[in-house]
Amino acid sequence: MSAVLDAGALIAIERRDRAFGAVLLVAQRRGIDLVTSSAVVAQVWRGGRSRGQVNLARQLKGIDERDLTSHDARLVGNLLAASGTSDLADAHIAVIMGTGDIVHTSDPGDLTHLLDTRGIDATVHRV
Repeated sequence: MSAVLDAGALIAIERRDRAFGAVLLVAQRRGIDLVTSSAVVAQVWRGGRSRGQVNLARQLKGIDERDLTSHDARLVGNLLAASGTSDLADAHIAVIMGTGDIVHTSDPGDLTHLLDTRGIDATVHRV
């Protein structure tokens, strides 16, 4: 099982959200892998110089950042077509997720729809 982080989760890290910080701490203590997409990092990264971005950069060192490979790009495109949606980063999150994973998102509706389209039984948690 992995905890997958979308843009809302990374923004919560950047803002030092205490409630979400506690969720991450529990996940880390339980040995749950933290995962995100390079497309999601691209959505939130703004140079790394502000105080919040420095915190995000530090936290990203402990998160498995999955590249959008050429293989994944085709899966993402197919998923976007099948789901009738257009958010590349959300679709990549749905592609890298597996059964039993939990995604932390500020947009649970879109990710639930993408996961349902893929037929993946995962938990969607609002950040």
